[in-house]
Amino acid sequence: MMPSERKMTPPERLVEDPDPPLKRAPTLYVITVFKLVKGVLFFWLAVALYCESTHDLPREYRAFLSGPFAQAIFASLKIHPENRFFTHLAEQVGELTQAKVRCAAVGTLVWSLFPLVEGIGLVYRISWAGWLAIGESAFFVPIELFELARKFSWYMTVIMIINVFIVWYLYHFRAVLFRHHIHHHHHHRHARREDGL
Repeated sequence: MMPSERKMTPPERLVEDPDPPLKRAPTLYVITVFKLVKGVLFFWLAVALYCESTHDLPREYRAFLSGPFAQAIFASLKIHPENRFFTHLAEQVGELTQAKVRCAAVGTLVWSLFPLVEGIGLVYRISWAGWLAIGESAFFVPIELFELARKFSWYMTVIMIINVFIVWYLYHFRAVLFRHHIHHHHHHRHARREDGL
């Protein structure tokens, strides 16, 4: 007689199952838009700085002060172009070199990538994007506290509250906000695999 055939059991494996549809999260959408807008603004600022690095900034500033538009503003506000504020500003602009402006442009460009990547990841509800957003927002909270300890500012207070809220919200609701694509499925954990030899 032929030996009885034993039923083969599939091995344990990782199965990529789609997650169930995630619920709507209006607060997450607001955070996502905030991150994307922030990233786009910093990106365009970096481009503007890089373009300005090829110009003679001190000469352009002096030309602006002597131009008709600036002169009309000074006349309407009764401000003299040799005002201490504008003199100090001219000194600061005069210290800007092409290398310094380009360095600032590159730094701003690199920084703009963080909120842009976070925003795109949050659109797709990817878990690592949530952790990246938590890390970035948490990074600034001690700095903002330090600045507030030096000098109180409503602007800085609002920014700090926003960052604290983002950290709390994304961390507290991380289990329901984001997708986890890979699941472990264990079928017949104690069944033996037959090699067919």
